[in-house]
Amino acid sequence: MSSLKNILYFQAGLGILANTFLLCFYTFTILGHRSKPMDPTSCQLTFAHILFLLAGGDNWLAVILESLNIENDFKCKAIFYTSRVMRGFSICITCLLSVFQAVTISPHTSLLAKFKHKLNTYIFYAVLYIWFFNFLANSHMIFYVGGFNNVSETNQMRVTQSCSLFPMNYVISGLIFTVTTFRDVFLVGVMLITSAYIVIILFRHQRHCRHLHSIRHLRVSPEKRATQTILLLVVFFVVMYWVDFIISSTSLLLWMYDPVILTVQKLVVTAYPTITPLVQISSDKRVINVLKNSQSKCQQIF
Repeated sequence: MSSLKNILYFQAGLGILANTFLLCFYTFTILGHRSKPMDPTSCQLTFAHILFLLAGGDNWLAVILESLNIENDFKCKAIFYTSRVMRGFSICITCLLSVFQAVTISPHTSLLAKFKHKLNTYIFYAVLYIWFFNFLANSHMIFYVGGFNNVSETNQMRVTQSCSLFPMNYVISGLIFTVTTFRDVFLVGVMLITSAYIVIILFRHQRHCRHLHSIRHLRVSPEKRATQTILLLVVFFVVMYWVDFIISSTSLLLWMYDPVILTVQKLVVTAYPTITPLVQISSDKRVINVLKNSQSKCQQIF
């Protein structure tokens, strides 16, 4: 158990550091008017991942709230509500990124081409809707999560050492489960469809290039590099999502609290927000150039 906890601490810490670096990079890039169309959205995604890792990783947010003498009930509500909102925002934005990339690389003769000239406007309104929807869709966490109380222990399901999930009305729980499942299945389905479309476009483009150039002289374009990054993130997210879905569904069906299962689930759900910034950093030439320039300046100083 202690080894799993140590892995979780390391993973969450690495994710927070990587996302914080990327958040600073996107912020300075946007303020410097050198940003790309999806940089503002990616900036919000990194911010959401930082909050998610603080709330759902090794519970650093709980430590912060405890240091402020916040009562346990409010602390539990704040942590779980923040975690659910940021997780929902993450899956929505990942889907939005895959759709954006599919539209961006679509041929001029395709049906998606007509959306290119208004894509930035659509993205802006889509992000606003995503924030509003996730704040509203997860509001039930405020009412059905609270501090663990030994007096009514049989009516609660412990989800952490000090927090519990209260039983819901069958109608309410069924409605919440239906809305959440429909959202996740729909978004994952869109990701898979757009990913398949992107793969087909890349395959056709690569086959066309082979007829015009020697394979040795082919260079990876920024568009293709960005597309490959989105594909990698989508595939990784879908895999982690279904593993988390299986674990959480099993826990709810058994209505039991197991610290080991909870820690494993946290490792799974925090894997995506930890890996995402590392993939983005390694695939974005702008970030790589910043790191190289910083390294050369440090070598000159020392």
